[in-house]
Amino acid sequence: MKVYLDNAATTPLSDEVLNAMIPFMKEHFGNPSAIHSFGRTTRTAIENARKQVAKALNCSPAEIFFTSSGTEANNMAIKCSVQDLGVKHIITSPIEHHCVSHTTDYIEEKGLAKVHLLNVNEQGEMDLVQLDNLLASLNEQALVTVMHANNEIGTMVDLNKLKEICTKHNALLHTDTVQTIGHYPFDLQKLPINFLSGSGHKFHGPKGSGFIYINANTKIKSFIHGGAQERNMRAGTENMYGIIGLGKAIEEAYAHFEEHKNHILSIKKYMINQLLENFKDIKFNGDTSENSLYTVLSVSFPPSPKNETLLFNLDINGIAASGGSACSSGADTGSHVLNAIKADPNRKGIRFSFSRYTTKEEIDFVIEKLKSIVGVKEAVA
Repeated sequence: MKVYLDNAATTPLSDEVLNAMIPFMKEHFGNPSAIHSFGRTTRTAIENARKQVAKALNCSPAEIFFTSSGTEANNMAIKCSVQDLGVKHIITSPIEHHCVSHTTDYIEEKGLAKVHLLNVNEQGEMDLVQLDNLLASLNEQALVTVMHANNEIGTMVDLNKLKEICTKHNALLHTDTVQTIGHYPFDLQKLPINFLSGSGHKFHGPKGSGFIYINANTKIKSFIHGGAQERNMRAGTENMYGIIGLGKAIEEAYAHFEEHKNHILSIKKYMINQLLENFKDIKFNGDTSENSLYTVLSVSFPPSPKNETLLFNLDINGIAASGGSACSSGADTGSHVLNAIKADPNRKGIRFSFSRYTTKEEIDFVIEKLKSIVGVKEAVA
């Protein structure tokens, strides 16, 4: 058996999505910018995908712009806020994805804006009181950019509270929802933030397809120049079948949202229980309550000489997961997320992440393999 538990990195393409894409790989190949019938056919399909995304988020199709990825969408929101909206202060956290943290570092290095980092506790929860006080102290335009759910430890932030604080201080708000689109409901009519980013391959869509939501009242200029695509906001011939696949994937995700959520949550709870029952001194990084990202479980294994090869041994036993550890030496920077929450550098962190295709039989297989790799809990006399 081979078991894939790295769905936070990427998810398998669903059959329904693939079937929606194939005609636009083979038969309907016209350039969407062309005025002839071949182009009109593909243009119609792209606009239908835009409507699918907008319907899922309860916003206007005019507020959705397709990108190559969540990374590009995050870059666009942050850089265009500085270039076009007069942002002089960026408030973020030390546990953001590198596509956000490296972008904000670049902006600060260029002297374009000052970056402020929010404190996070041992669960990875951001200090919203600090955010409120910080925004109150600033007299220039600020952008708050934080992820909805952390991709390594699953801890989530309350977007409604964030929006309330940002509105109070007239700050712009961008959230990276790459890990939560397709897994949580969004209503952008009730939560009119400025920017939101998503990526198709995180919810069983194709790689190379992403999008950014830009609130209609937030006016920025083109991010990529050289053409009039995406209503003059992103030049370049569209990734047509990627966009169509993304639209189908998000439609499919929300059509069966409760069913998928309940299944994945049951898998996560089952794995937590099995780990606690079978192994000694097992801990978890981040929030593992029902308020956390239910697709992610970051497991902290006790100190052991076997830790260095744990991820490798999982791989050779047919199990795909991802690894991380806090910094244990100057030569090993470790996971910036685990470092920020002050995780024990002597413990090994493994992220298991689930999808609607994950089964309890697969979890049983993983538990049995872990028993042979790290050893089992000693029986109580």
